[in-house]
Amino acid sequence: MDLDRAQAFADEWVADWNSRDVDRIMKHYADEVVFRSPLAARLLDGSDGTVRGKEALRAYWAQGLRHNPDLRFHVLGVYAGIDSVVINYRNQAGQLSNEVLIFDGDLIVSGWGTHGSKPS
Repeated sequence: MDLDRAQAFADEWVADWNSRDVDRIMKHYADEVVFRSPLAARLLDGSDGTVRGKEALRAYWAQGLRHNPDLRFHVLGVYAGIDSVVINYRNQAGQLSNEVLIFDGDLIVSGWGTHGSKPS
């Protein structure tokens, strides 16, 4: 993936999240997606932080949006790999985070949410 394509994706990704529209967010994910996040480990009972499948991911993010009515992301940096994109962003609370996303063609098949410390 080249940097121009990664940046275009990140622009759409942040607009989708900031719209709070789960359908817009989910259009980028393959049916068999696997997503890992320490937030999922805290929010999903019995979870090891791994969400498997598009419908499970949709449910997880819908729950997250319900619990965070002020959720808003601001992209700080975008990085391109062979079949990956890393999006560095700040959320509405000022916390720094990264999404590490692996693609198969145009769809995300695997991802990791990584989070820095919360501002004091």
